[in-house]
Amino acid sequence: MNQGSYNVIRRPLITEKLDLQREDHNAYAFEVNRAANKIQIRNAIEDLFKVKVTTVRTQVVRGKPKRIGFHKGWRSTWKKAIVTLEEGHSIDFVEGTPGDEDDK
Repeated sequence: MNQGSYNVIRRPLITEKLDLQREDHNAYAFEVNRAANKIQIRNAIEDLFKVKVTTVRTQVVRGKPKRIGFHKGWRSTWKKAIVTLEEGHSIDFVEGTPGDEDDK
């Protein structure tokens, strides 16, 4: 496993909308390093999860202005990658969670 893969992929994104994409199009979303390009993202996903990637789409999510009392600031700008996998491949984010075993 390449150490650089951990620097490219920050975390998976899990929302209801992305769950529908996962079911309909076998697409998964990740927060990635802003400096990473599509080739680096593809290689990192294939290296970390041992799957075959067909397409990678990226977008930069701009930070929103936020305010706490008198103080104003901005949320961080971040990059999102939507990765489509080949048929038959999948990524299980909740593998090994407690309570999944069948106690007989």
